[in-house]
Amino acid sequence: MIRNILEYLEATAGRIPEKTAFASKESVLSFQELMTLSKKIGTFLLRYGKRNAPIAVMMEKTPASVAAFLGCVYSGNFYTPIDSTMPKERILSIFETLQPQVLFIDEKSKKTAEYLEYKGEIIVLEEIFHTQVEETALLKVRKAAIDADPLYALFTSGSTGIPKGVVITHHSVINLTEWYTETFEISENEIIGNQAPFYFDSSIKDIYAVLKTGATMEIIPKQLFSFPIKLMEYIDEKKVNYIDWVPSAFCIVANSGTLEKIAPQSLKKIAFCGEIMPTKQYNMWRTKYPHALFANIYGPTEATVDCTYYIVNREFADDEPLPIGYPCRNTDIFILNGDHLAKEGEAGELCIRGRCLAPGYYKNPEKTDEAFIQNPLNPYYPEKIYKTGDVAKYNEHGEIVFLARKDHQIKHMGHRIELGEIETAVNSIDLVESGTCIYDGDNQKIILFYCGKEATQSYILKKLRDKVPKYMFPNVMILLDEMPQTLNGKIDRLRLKEYYVKKDD
Repeated sequence: MIRNILEYLEATAGRIPEKTAFASKESVLSFQELMTLSKKIGTFLLRYGKRNAPIAVMMEKTPASVAAFLGCVYSGNFYTPIDSTMPKERILSIFETLQPQVLFIDEKSKKTAEYLEYKGEIIVLEEIFHTQVEETALLKVRKAAIDADPLYALFTSGSTGIPKGVVITHHSVINLTEWYTETFEISENEIIGNQAPFYFDSSIKDIYAVLKTGATMEIIPKQLFSFPIKLMEYIDEKKVNYIDWVPSAFCIVANSGTLEKIAPQSLKKIAFCGEIMPTKQYNMWRTKYPHALFANIYGPTEATVDCTYYIVNREFADDEPLPIGYPCRNTDIFILNGDHLAKEGEAGELCIRGRCLAPGYYKNPEKTDEAFIQNPLNPYYPEKIYKTGDVAKYNEHGEIVFLARKDHQIKHMGHRIELGEIETAVNSIDLVESGTCIYDGDNQKIILFYCGKEATQSYILKKLRDKVPKYMFPNVMILLDEMPQTLNGKIDRLRLKEYYVKKDD
């Protein structure tokens, strides 16, 4: 029985030591090189004498940054990836909560570290390359390890208040990795094209699937996602056959017409996660890849990346939402409407229980108690569930369908409306590239932001007549050149609200 994720690395390095584990445009690490470098870093970190303590890692996205994460684990501690492009105040706010025993950086991140004026200890990766591995000391740490030890803490990307650090344990990532690699039949023949930043939880799947199976991960340069043709040429060149990206990345490729020019036939498995995948753009991909496996995956960071999945096995109209499907193995999902389980077609809050759940938020018992509550359906013994804040329902096939965030559910003109339903309708319109709604509660107005220069407002309203009731029509429509995105590649609704308020003034 596996109790530490390093067992994946060691087994694979023992089996195929010379095979490439992680590759970027600038560097490559084989499994043996990755293990050796990780052990060097782990040995160096042992001098701090801490156990199950946080180490902040602020590095460029390279194969070596994976070694830094694993080095933290070898030392008996856990890692927190830090995004160097975040505002200084936010990073320092994370440090204030985390109080890391050390900040781990590389040469390229030195200037950012100086700008932060961080007062704690800083280690530069390149300065510890010559550390001698101390196998006996590392073995002693491992013997004391259990699967409930923390593996990493990821800080939520919310823009207000103090960031929340979600602590995830080894057993939760092992639970995820076993399900993920078996369900999608990931083997050492897989070449995974990584899109997700390492501070975004979706990357966890890519990293640990590689360590378990011996697959290879190609770190796709971030800038290529702004140049769809070059992106797909890169996929073709590297013979990538597996991708698990945020929907916005798929939409950029589909909306640009790139698939008509280049659609690499190496791609066999295509998954999307992190946000709603618009069905119109999914259908564009499906047309070009009729025999590929497509999967719609859902899950919050607090449930270790994924908790439901749907392997798309039937046709969907452009205005029909893709289900998020069924619970992942060893996970229980239920939809609560007040104090009872929702019936088919009845909306309610999606709740999760199982091995996947985080213990809670780092040094934040109040927020932990708000989100991780006693199962209201079980009054007999202690059992925590996580309330996602997401509204969902079961459809006639028994599949779970995501509707909206609870805070995207509005009361407008006496009607309770899911903004996500309007977005699904708008995104199905042929000339619209993307559409997102917000609500101006003070003035009782539904605001639609959309991209697609050829789609006039009258054209959109005409098309909406057949899709949603009139009370769901947008009251204000704003054309954008492009939809603003968060660093994770999700639609940045906060910036849209700020833009609307400024425009309204």
